[in-house]
Amino acid sequence: MSDKTLHIRILTPDGTLHEGAAQAVFLPGALSPFEVLPGHAPIISALSAGRIRVVAEEEQCFPVRGGVVKVKDNEIIACVETA
Repeated sequence: MSDKTLHIRILTPDGTLHEGAAQAVFLPGALSPFEVLPGHAPIISALSAGRIRVVAEEEQCFPVRGGVVKVKDNEIIACVETA
């Protein structure tokens, strides 16, 4: 995988909501919103209600009620409950 690309998977109890490449991802962190860019340090964070914004060729937003996210090696896995 390119060092300038992220791979994101958004999982819900019903299955995969979104999977694909991204240039940046904005997440509603439990303490404050944060952005993930390629090369981001590994992190596990709780998510609060808000939206996950995925910036790729097209920008997409996914409303969520909460969840958790893991970021490691340019891979983002978000396990969420949809709004």
